[in-house]
Amino acid sequence: MRRAFLGIDCGTQSTKALVLDADSDVELAVGRADHALLSRPDGTREQEPGWWVAAAATAVRGALLDAGQVEIVGISVSGQQHGLVALDRADQPVRPSKLWNDTSTADACSSLTARMGGEEAVHAATGNVFLPAYTAPKIEWLRMTEPASYAAASRFCLPHDYLNLWLTGEFLTEAGDASGTAYLDVRSRSYAPAVLRAIDPDRDWVASLPPILGSDQVLGSLRLHAAEALGLPAGIPVATGGGDNMCAAIGVGAVEPGAAVMSLGTSGTVFGSSRTVAIDPLREVSAFCSSTGDWMPLACVLNCTLPIDWVMGLFGYDRAQFEAAVNSTPAGSRGVRFVPYLDGERTPNRPRAAGELLGLRGGHRAGEICRAVLEGVTAGLAAAVNAYERTGATAETITLVGGGARSELWGQLLADWLGFRVARPAVAEAAALGAARQVAHVVAGAPLQWAPPIEKAWEPTGAAAMADTAARYLESKDGGIQ
Repeated sequence: MRRAFLGIDCGTQSTKALVLDADSDVELAVGRADHALLSRPDGTREQEPGWWVAAAATAVRGALLDAGQVEIVGISVSGQQHGLVALDRADQPVRPSKLWNDTSTADACSSLTARMGGEEAVHAATGNVFLPAYTAPKIEWLRMTEPASYAAASRFCLPHDYLNLWLTGEFLTEAGDASGTAYLDVRSRSYAPAVLRAIDPDRDWVASLPPILGSDQVLGSLRLHAAEALGLPAGIPVATGGGDNMCAAIGVGAVEPGAAVMSLGTSGTVFGSSRTVAIDPLREVSAFCSSTGDWMPLACVLNCTLPIDWVMGLFGYDRAQFEAAVNSTPAGSRGVRFVPYLDGERTPNRPRAAGELLGLRGGHRAGEICRAVLEGVTAGLAAAVNAYERTGATAETITLVGGGARSELWGQLLADWLGFRVARPAVAEAAALGAARQVAHVVAGAPLQWAPPIEKAWEPTGAAAMADTAARYLESKDGGIQ
């Protein structure tokens, strides 16, 4: 029987489970189960934590069925960052989890920032500022908006911590994912007392938050009820895991400075490894820890595939029809411009912004609008690369991951806008693979640094090197209605 490692990635849209052969380093199977989303016009984006557990069981059982006869010798979990899971004394969720793309916490950001003495004080305490995506404002929102739920909450954790708790019974976290809470000091990898006091000076935060383990440790072992749900034997070691972006970096081998990753999913992110703390002087880029013991600056745009899905639905297009419409339209979309802030925005920090379609005239057709949407999203990503490099980190190459990375058209457009090589590795599920490779490192000493095979690479053609003008493109009307 082949020995194998299991990586589980709990994303926004689905949970994936990947089985990695321990000896050949070959992916044997991937299982998947989709999630529902609770969404409201005020920016609310929530999920029930129980959905993640059910999806994990379905995805793992599917992957094991496809993998054949394997012995799982280690498990690790990657999870969508920032989400708030509030648990009662029996470790049951007191309400749905507020997700990373929930912007209803904008007022909580403002009140918490004011109580801390302003953004500079927050930045000094943590290396980051409060953004609606982060967990600290979500706890503040819960305290302000649902005081009964807040009072019932005994402990707070992140989505990947919750799955680890379900798997092992251990209430623990690691610095990579915890650095996205905005109540962790990224320089010391410890909780920031000033932030926690500002949220609630009377709460016992030591009891409320999970202790922080190193990223190279076993967190616990698979307990019986979780083992039965997954179709596995109890006792399998479970590594600490990490946030999905941290695990994606491991999954594509971007754990050395100079190699940056761009994830094209519901959100778009640009991130990479740094040997030292990489802090943005303009406070737009997240100063995160990695899940390898280093640091990982990250620039995030909330609007990546979302605007593309929106315009496809608007015209009733499938992916092929959308790309045909874009291909038939010249660069610049005949003067139509699109500011892509349909879901507010994080980089730049404009949670109440709205999207804008500019320059429309009577002769414009669907192709111009489709291309303008793709160019607007690409402008946002190019601006995120500029912000990422402002921290002192370097993006000598860009590795594309996520669902949008499958687009040949978009890959070339990104290379042209950024002015350097962009590549897509032959990796189907980067975060799930990163989780599997992390536990292989922890349990068996496998190296974290590796070079995945490149499936497709794009070189800039010189047609539209516009990274330096991306910010101006997006400033058309100050980034939408505030």
